[in-house]
Amino acid sequence: MDTDLQRVAEQLNRAQRILIITGAGLSADSGLPTYRGMGGLYNGHTPEGLPIEAAISGPMLQRDPALCWKYLAQLGSACLGGKPNQAHLAIARLQQLKPECWVLTQNIDGYHGAAGSPPERLIEIHGQLQPLYCQACHAQDDDLAGRLTQPLPPLCSSCSGVMRPPVVLFEERLPEQATATLRRELAKGFDLVMSVGTSASFPYIAEPVRRARAAGGFTVEINPQPAFLIGQVDVTMKSRALDVLPQLVSHTFVDRICKSN
Repeated sequence: MDTDLQRVAEQLNRAQRILIITGAGLSADSGLPTYRGMGGLYNGHTPEGLPIEAAISGPMLQRDPALCWKYLAQLGSACLGGKPNQAHLAIARLQQLKPECWVLTQNIDGYHGAAGSPPERLIEIHGQLQPLYCQACHAQDDDLAGRLTQPLPPLCSSCSGVMRPPVVLFEERLPEQATATLRRELAKGFDLVMSVGTSASFPYIAEPVRRARAAGGFTVEINPQPAFLIGQVDVTMKSRALDVLPQLVSHTFVDRICKSN
């Protein structure tokens, strides 16, 4: 086994409280676009001449909902067209093996839940794409797929208000419940924090890694592209999550069986 892989597997076996932080790179092997880096969705401008961050923002949804929904629909179609890959399944398996293993994800595709990650240990810090809800009367609609085949923006069947997904758009605040859960668990500390497929450009994504290392915890980055955490973690694995996580969890599972016999 690769030296880094073995080292991380050994640390996973020892650790009790674990935090797995995931970004778009995890779902890239499910066919979803990454946000930054090579081929990133947010690397350029839209045909309208706007940075994609401006197009998919809270102010744009209010000012020009049709334009905002043009790009929300692209994300929605990509998410609905894919499914969890073996890396998502490996993380869910690790959470079964380790009852204090948490997932903090930036992804809005819902794949962690679909893969079997327990909702009580899943922090979706940017929300999910569905169910849609009306900004005026708060009525909900679970049929995102159907809505994407109709004229955009989707309108409420009750009051004709503009519908939106329960995601955090650019220039919007993070959800209070998710941030409160994250703060609570960070206060307890983590033995091991692993960053997977994220550039870690947001402070609330990089902070758990830095806090764990400062407290003597073990830190890992799995990302084929350079990220903000280079030089700030114990092990950097420049690999796809799909190539690494199933092996790590497999070795963790085998070692636990051996120790219990």
